[in-house]
Amino acid sequence: MRYGFLVAAVTAVVLSAATPVNGVAQAAPVRIGGHPNLNGIWQSMSTANWNLEGHAATPLNDFWRLGSIGAIPAGQSVVKEGKIPYLPEALAKREENRAGWPKTDPEAACYLPGIPRATYMPYPFQIVQGDDDILFVYAFANANRAVHMHDHRTLDEVPVDLWMGWSNGRWEGNTLVVEVIANDDRTWFDRAGNHHSSALKVTERYTPLDQNRLQYEATIDDPETFSAPWTISLHLYRHTEPNAELLEFKCVEFSEHLLYNEFLKEPRP
Repeated sequence: MRYGFLVAAVTAVVLSAATPVNGVAQAAPVRIGGHPNLNGIWQSMSTANWNLEGHAATPLNDFWRLGSIGAIPAGQSVVKEGKIPYLPEALAKREENRAGWPKTDPEAACYLPGIPRATYMPYPFQIVQGDDDILFVYAFANANRAVHMHDHRTLDEVPVDLWMGWSNGRWEGNTLVVEVIANDDRTWFDRAGNHHSSALKVTERYTPLDQNRLQYEATIDDPETFSAPWTISLHLYRHTEPNAELLEFKCVEFSEHLLYNEFLKEPRP
């Protein structure tokens, strides 16, 4: 579901109280309700969206006309264990996903990215934190989710799987801990075909390192896909530009030819 207008309204109300009339950015309050203030626009600087595991720079053979623009940048693994512990059948599924890329990638189709992928896509996201639930708003596909700080639900209490899951939040000291359940199994972890089943539970941890950096960790628990839980670990950086703003990336129109070219009145060659 898309809640663009609601998200914009909530964000404007929360942030207007902290924005002076002259528009000059001011330092955020140190704490909110005794907890770290995570308000702001954040972004990963990693190559995790290409591949969570370590990888060398690689050409994309189908896009050779783009030259170096159409290539995968090298990146270090953000998996704390180094490698993702796939079960044999699930590993074969990952190779099948890779062989069909990009059409098989839900990102190419502009589907909601799911958690944790939304966090380290190459687009910013905004955290809107008050005294109650915490809102996460993502540029890609107008995705958003509420982290429920009181209305915690079990898997049995969420009637259907959701693209962005259901998020139960709590504070452990200065760390925001979010358990994400009811995850739709059509989301991927990255462009390398890393995937999961509907049994996935993601436990996120957002820990401030200083005013403008967060340590982000996400523990992946999916016994139908992996032989053991494993953890993603990376840094998130706050945008500090005076004109920092979360812009929309409504990507559906860019996916129509990829998905339905043969059925369109004016197909592309």
